[in-house]
Amino acid sequence: MEKTPSGTAVGVDDPYDHAGLCDHLTDEGRCRYAFEYPQHDPEFAAERREEEFVCPVANPDGDWNWDDCPHFRCRNRKRQCIRCGLEERRMAHSDERPLLEEHHLSYASDGETLSHEITVYLCRWCHAKVHKSWARIDDDVNPDPEALAEAEGRRSKEQVETAFETAANRYDDDSTE
Repeated sequence: MEKTPSGTAVGVDDPYDHAGLCDHLTDEGRCRYAFEYPQHDPEFAAERREEEFVCPVANPDGDWNWDDCPHFRCRNRKRQCIRCGLEERRMAHSDERPLLEEHHLSYASDGETLSHEITVYLCRWCHAKVHKSWARIDDDVNPDPEALAEAEGRRSKEQVETAFETAANRYDDDSTE
């Protein structure tokens, strides 16, 4: 199983099995990274420019895989734990700890910098289990009882905030005396 630089498990054997499309890939199959950041990798940008910025992985005639691209990045945007399915419930103007945390699946072989950025969301309970045990991100599990209680508590707060209260109920008749 892949490990973090500190030696804890990340919950997968191959991060690319859980990666989707590159964040830099446009709907037309072009590489946005080479177009927007040519100064970061001039050689890569020049190669992509010669081929009209066509992504070498998305190109049907190409033989690249995502792990061949030096600028591949895949960040999961679905605000749901991929392990247990718990959905995020964020409270506006609150500094409560989020239910979901971003989890990196890929680390560089030297252990100091990330190689390709491949991230998913895990609830903080699953995140702890993945890093502190042999739990895997593709385990078929239900949300922790604590996680469900926390999510339901936030849902209750949301409902209270959106409840309609008439002016007659908000102001006491005694307050005018």
